[in-house]
Amino acid sequence: MRRTGTTRRGVLTASGAVALGAVLTGCGGGADSEPSGGTTSADARTASARARTTAQRTAAARTSHALLTRYAEVAAAHPAAEAGLAPLRAAVEEHARAFAKAVPAPAPPTASPAPGDARAALKSLAAEERRVADDRARTLLDAEPELARLLASVAAAGAVHAYLLTELAKEVSS
Repeated sequence: MRRTGTTRRGVLTASGAVALGAVLTGCGGGADSEPSGGTTSADARTASARARTTAQRTAAARTSHALLTRYAEVAAAHPAAEAGLAPLRAAVEEHARAFAKAVPAPAPPTASPAPGDARAALKSLAAEERRVADDRARTLLDAEPELARLLASVAAAGAVHAYLLTELAKEVSS
């Protein structure tokens, strides 16, 4: 004989469905919750977010181009370190290209001479990479998701570059 009536499994399924319905109803703040002039404010928010993203991309591209210039200066001043700098410089060039994809290329930064000592120049470049990586990590907190992922990836690469530059500084002769 089969048991009829309410079972524990049925009660749990029903209460789960009711809870899910309540959560979904509470989370939906779509067009019905906007006042009649909501599309204008939504358009303004979208335009503001787009402008912020463009500004963040432009700043990141400018920073990458400045870092690329620093790599070129150190490589030119210290040819013994050029082989170690080449792959890192290529990566920074790719980062600059990724940031500048949706914005115009920034003007080249003014050149400053690299320190005369190869170790000091590499340590200075490592410090610059660390500073840039930290700045990008701070920027990604208020960036839109796609840009935040790019910033996080490039910041992580910058931290690795700083480590590798520090190690290269230990190996290169002055």
